[in-house]
Amino acid sequence: MSSSERYRRHRFPIEVAEHCVWLYFRFSLSYRNIEEMMAVRGVRVTYETVREWCQKFGALYASQLRKSRPRIGSKWHLDEVFLKMNGVQHYLWRAVDENGVTIDILVQPKRDRWAALRFFRRLLCAAGGAPRVIITDKLRSYAAAKRWILPEVEHRQSRYLNNRCENSHQPKRTRERQMKRFQSPEQAQRFLSTFESINTAFRFRRHLLSAASYRRRLTHALQLWRATALGVALP
Repeated sequence: MSSSERYRRHRFPIEVAEHCVWLYFRFSLSYRNIEEMMAVRGVRVTYETVREWCQKFGALYASQLRKSRPRIGSKWHLDEVFLKMNGVQHYLWRAVDENGVTIDILVQPKRDRWAALRFFRRLLCAAGGAPRVIITDKLRSYAAAKRWILPEVEHRQSRYLNNRCENSHQPKRTRERQMKRFQSPEQAQRFLSTFESINTAFRFRRHLLSAASYRRRLTHALQLWRATALGVALP
């Protein structure tokens, strides 16, 4: 889809829409926060317009960013965390590779063997192949599902080996608190799928990079984001 078709009948320039979407999914800001920030820049846009842009373009941008992400590694870290919505407990299943790249997420009401099977199938579809090794906590559902769908893959179960995935839940917990919790599993799945793809593209392991390397990676990420918003490929 070309940029002219994508932004057809929108009265604001492309740069305004993509900047608002980037602000919302990159930082812990509300729609009203972004409305005020744009007003300071002389752009009179309402928070409802920002919300519509995020719902309309967020998933589209995230889908394109997933196509541009690095190749998925052969070591997968899997974990699940609790999400309470309207008094009902759900689980956010999430997987990252050894480089911290998010493979996929899935919000489910249970964490039994069948839920683990659904998550494994989703991961295989997203990654396009099986891993060399998976690392999980000691939840028995992982081992039961792995015997069915990934019998040849090495499985390591440890509370501490899985810190890479467990620690990377922190940005989502921050957004959950800022949004005063998610309202439904559908809303959580929709928001977190988009949030993961956009936020991860700008989340570098800063403590391992020199200032020059960090600036180069940030410049490339911003160029990728602009190309994504315009619907073009980087040269």
